[in-house]
Amino acid sequence: MSPARNRSTPSARSTSAARSTRTARSTATAGSTATAGSTATARSTPTAGSTATARSTRTARSTATARSTDTARLSPRARFAAPEASRANALHAGAWWVWALGLAVAASRTTNPLLLGLLVGVAGYVVAARRTDAPWARSYGAFVKLGLFVVALRVVFSLLLGSPIPGTHVLFTLPEVPLPDWAQGVRIGGRVTAEQLVFALYDGAKLATLLICVGAANALASPARLLKSLPGALYEAGVAVVVAMTFAPNMVADVARLRTARRLRGRTTGGVRAVLRIGLPVLEGALERSIAVAASMDARGYGRTARVPASVRRTTNVLTLGGLLGVCAGSYGLLAAEGAGYGLPLLGAGLLAALAGLRLGGRRTLRTRYRPDRWGARAWLVSGSGVAVAVLMIWANSYAPDALHPGVVPLEAPELPLWPAASILVGLLPAFVAPVPKEST
Repeated sequence: MSPARNRSTPSARSTSAARSTRTARSTATAGSTATAGSTATARSTPTAGSTATARSTRTARSTATARSTDTARLSPRARFAAPEASRANALHAGAWWVWALGLAVAASRTTNPLLLGLLVGVAGYVVAARRTDAPWARSYGAFVKLGLFVVALRVVFSLLLGSPIPGTHVLFTLPEVPLPDWAQGVRIGGRVTAEQLVFALYDGAKLATLLICVGAANALASPARLLKSLPGALYEAGVAVVVAMTFAPNMVADVARLRTARRLRGRTTGGVRAVLRIGLPVLEGALERSIAVAASMDARGYGRTARVPASVRRTTNVLTLGGLLGVCAGSYGLLAAEGAGYGLPLLGAGLLAALAGLRLGGRRTLRTRYRPDRWGARAWLVSGSGVAVAVLMIWANSYAPDALHPGVVPLEAPELPLWPAASILVGLLPAFVAPVPKEST
């Protein structure tokens, strides 16, 4: 039995050796296969990455080409269109006031109702195109109503107190109140002529146009941003002016809010009782706002001044007062016929002295500006359009005075002069170059 065992043992050993050899070979083959697969995968991965990179590069190039093609296809009007308003490209508040004052100066140079109506139309179109949804931007309608009230009041005063304008077309006669001898030249009642009423309408329309131009500036320019642009010497006075100017827009917003609330509750919004019930909450809101403004001004150190030498204070006072006197004298010289030679130089010297005084006076005010508004190219275009309207209307008085001031005695129908009307249309430029306000959502 032992020899048999010894004979079978080598056979078993050889069999197990062969099996182990085949297992090792198969393992090696599998390992080499996996290695080859991983190598191929590793080699194929850079190829796929490079392919994806090439595809993304081609996509970016095609996108850039498409964008450049679209830009090239844009019309000049779309390319230079006004952008949407944002904090970065916001128009300077002073530009709106310069534009509005230019229209007001143009209105003060004429009594032609057609030209005055054209000025009101220009101001209304620009306000409708560039007005925001802020509460102070809703005051334009109130200024229009105030202008109409001024026209009606001017006509009523002309009817009751008479007019120095002579007339031959008597419309009717009112009962005249007898006055003592010391009140000669003043009458109450009496005859009313057509020339008298037409003159009152022309005069009232000019005053109403001035108010509407100021209302356009109130509706377009932010009072807070305008206050930030004032020099340091005028900061305290500017705060008082801004608070006074924002009283009317806030009051209009309060009245509209209270009328809406009464209408929703089924109550009337007209009549004396409704006016009293609306007026009391408006006054209460104005008082609360004034207290809040006073507390905020006190918390921010309003009225605090820095210490400056006495010599600087005296120099500031001399420059400011002297500059203002120079401006007054120069203005008088420009208006008077005999002062045309010295009026313009005196006016320029007075302006320079006043600006130097304001510059020195700004050292007393401890105030910093956070993100001040910039006077960019669009601000120059907006303000320049208003100045151009004023200059062209002043020039029109030299070559067409009869067209700008239609006659009342004798009565004649007003005509629309071509060149003055074209100069007023220059004021429409802000409706196309000023940033477009964002639409409310």
